[in-house]
Amino acid sequence: MKMIHPTTEGEQIYGELAIFSGTANPELAEEIADYLGVPLREADVFQFPNENTFVRLHDSVRSQDVFLIQPTCSPVNDNIMELLIFIDCLRRDSAGRITAVVPYYAYGRTDKKDQPRVPITARLIADMITVAGADRFLTIDLHAGQIQGFFTIPVDDITAFHMLSDYFVEKAVPNSVVVAPDIGASKKVRNFAEKLALPLAIVEKRRTNLPDGSKTEVFNLMGDVKGKNAIVFDDEIDTAETLEDAVNLLREEGAEDIYACVTHALLSDLATDRLKKMNLKELVITNTVPVPSRKRLDNMTILSVGPLLGEVIRRIHLGISVGEMFGE
Repeated sequence: MKMIHPTTEGEQIYGELAIFSGTANPELAEEIADYLGVPLREADVFQFPNENTFVRLHDSVRSQDVFLIQPTCSPVNDNIMELLIFIDCLRRDSAGRITAVVPYYAYGRTDKKDQPRVPITARLIADMITVAGADRFLTIDLHAGQIQGFFTIPVDDITAFHMLSDYFVEKAVPNSVVVAPDIGASKKVRNFAEKLALPLAIVEKRRTNLPDGSKTEVFNLMGDVKGKNAIVFDDEIDTAETLEDAVNLLREEGAEDIYACVTHALLSDLATDRLKKMNLKELVITNTVPVPSRKRLDNMTILSVGPLLGEVIRRIHLGISVGEMFGE
């Protein structure tokens, strides 16, 4: 355990460090508190019969440096409201500084107006978090980097990239190639391939208009996977449909063992059934969102982001560089 004290490596501007957890991922919050060597602070968080959320702190946080751990995973809207109400509760108890630690940021795909008459919900959520009273925002692997600009408060968008890539560097899968499951992920996946010193392949999906007016999807593969082991890298798995399409194409193109690697394992509805049918060699994920036992598979490896978030929180609390952790 690492006890937090003011040291010469940085100036402690705020008061005592306080770690709170919402109900979305208390196990991760416990890991973070253990890493920091501080107790997880207690609060009552529950819903009334009318579905109204209520939060009550057990002790005062006046002038303290508070970090609230609450990913906005399923049930998404309930967890968002809990996050906002918890922040408001901390603000009204005169916390010195409030950092919303949201390892997974929901609505991240709704980051732009890509068709007429639609919202930009990622911006709306950022506004609500700020208005509720958060002074800082800490997250992991935003779906779109520009979401940082939606906030008017400081944002630390850290990455699980190094944790995931280091895992595969150590694993040293022989005769392998890194695969982007779609064009949109190609930039991040290219960096992953460079870290592993491996070639890159990209799955391209196009919609084609048929003579009868219907549309079909056509898949092409840019790169060579025949006779090679493939490592598919992405930021999240939701329904697993994109991954399923990529795996099917890779098998058609002659790939051998197929691995998948993502930060956020949302695993909505049909995802588990799809993953079982894919027969992946290994699925490597993190615990930014909790994975219930009914969705855990024998080939699933879960890496903890607890120490990563704990170290970032330590640095924020002490006022020292976070970027140095990643060589920036």
